[in-house]
Amino acid sequence: MTDAKLFLKIKDNNPLAFQQFYNKYYQRLLSYIITFTKDRDQAKDIVQEAFVILWTNRESIDTSKSPKSYIFFVARNIFIDHYRKEKRDLQFLIELKETALSEQIENDSEEIKQRIEKMKRMIENLPEKCKIILKLSKIEGLNYQEIANHLNISPKTVESQMRIAFNKIREQFSEEDLIFFFSFYKSVHFN
Repeated sequence: MTDAKLFLKIKDNNPLAFQQFYNKYYQRLLSYIITFTKDRDQAKDIVQEAFVILWTNRESIDTSKSPKSYIFFVARNIFIDHYRKEKRDLQFLIELKETALSEQIENDSEEIKQRIEKMKRMIENLPEKCKIILKLSKIEGLNYQEIANHLNISPKTVESQMRIAFNKIREQFSEEDLIFFFSFYKSVHFN
């Protein structure tokens, strides 16, 4: 039976004609759609949907058109619709992630500012000698001997003052704050 006759019978609600048309074009249509989707399962879904549309709209089929062209056209349009929807969904997810990341950065930035301010206040409350030695060590990057030479004191005094400073810092800050402090001490300005 020709495709045109099958189409006429499908239009007249003949399920056997539909089955014959389905059997004839299913595999070809699947191969065609796989070239677009690169995904066999998604292609199967699209092909099934195309045949469902054909059966659902059988009474309005234009029998002057090629049945093969019709089913391929329907399947391609379904793929395009799915592709556009996936693209919109992906764009939405990207925008959602960007928004969440932006909010996280803003929150992190505010938290970092608060930590820095807390550290500045704590360091400003250190004894003067501790504060000077801590700044020379952590901001200027001097070692204990260089600090001792600069301040005309012994390296043991520098070590002792650093221990005092660190003990006071540890008393006031959580372990997380201490890690933050020692990771970012050069970016913190205490003036």
